[in-house]
Parts: sequence; structure tokens; C-alpha cells
Amino acid sequence: MVSNPGRRTALLDAAIEVLAADGARGLTFRTVDARAGVPVGTASNYFAGRDDLLTQVGAHLYLRFAPDAEELERSVAGPADLDQLIAVMRAVVRRLIDRRSVYLALLELRLEATRRPALHQMLTRRVREDLEFNVTNHAASGLPGDRCTVILLYLALNGLVIEQLTLPGVLADDGTVGDLVEQIVRSATPASWGRSGSG
Repeated sequence: MVSNPGRRTALLDAAIEVLAADGARGLTFRTVDARAGVPVGTASNYFAGRDDLLTQVGAHLYLRFAPDAEELERSVAGPADLDQLIAVMRAVVRRLIDRRSVYLALLELRLEATRRPALHQMLTRRVREDLEFNVTNHAASGLPGDRCTVILLYLALNGLVIEQLTLPGVLADDGTVGDLVEQIVRSATPASWGRSGSG
């Protein structure tokens, strides 16, 4: 295998774009090479096979999802109250929607994982680790809610992102994405945390 981290990253980024545009069936070494603008045969020098490519793309997606420094700073600024939780979740959903190709590629990989055990194992581990990190981070932040709140937000907000990226017209009459995020956060937060805040 060739070791050139910059070239590998470019190939993985290209694979994400291919997955988002053409689905898992369209992902070949040749299409990745073409999308990355490199000579035919380059991807085959970096990945042992299609399974290896899919697994590495799955790991790379999370680097592309990572928030930037400004978003991280905003997430800890201000009081740890319901309004702040709503603001943080709005920023998360906005980031996921803005990184459309990355999220669509993840959906393709999730479907492909139902047929590929190694990919299934890697994605299960990675998503579980991410969820546990969010639970721990949420508890440390002092923001309203508990583990159940974080799990409900994970499930509901992912559903909202999928809806917006695939069938945005379904909820078009039910408010903006920001409005829907607020409704979800308020519904997922235990009543004992209070309901004061923007409304």
C-alpha cells in the first residue's frame, strides 16, 4: 500500500462525493480516481479492495462531520439552560444538513453495512462511541437532560436531518428546521428542567 496521507484523504473525500451522488453501487476505484482527478489505478494503490475502501470511508466521515472551533466555542458559551441546548442542537443540525454529501454517504454506508459484516462492525462501534461521547459530554456540560434526553435527541434529530436531505417537503408546513429542532429539544427534555426560554 502506498503511504501518502494527503493523497489518501483526497481519495476518501472523493469516495464520499461518489457515494452521495451515485450510491454504493457507483463506488468503484475508477469512479473515485475520476472524482479525485488522479490517474486511473491510484485508488487501488491505497486500498486493499472495495471492503477496505468502504470501511476507511466510514471512519473518515466522522472527521468530515467534526464541528469547527467556533461551533465548539459557542456550544460552551452562555448559561447551561434550555435555550443554550436548543442553540447547540440547532447548530448541530445545521452542520449536518450543510455537509449534505457527508450525511448522504453515511446513509449509503449504513445500507451497505447490512450486507458487509466488517463495515457493520466498524460503523456500529464508531456510532456507539460517538453516542457515548455525547452522553458523557452532555452530563459534564450541565445542560438540561440526561442520558435518555441525549438518546432521544440523537434519534429524533437524525430523523429530521434525513427528512430535510431526502424529502424536505414532508415537513414544509410544520415550521423551519430551527423551529422543528426547538420542538424536539423541548419534547425530549424532562419537565423537571423547566420550560422557560424562547418560545
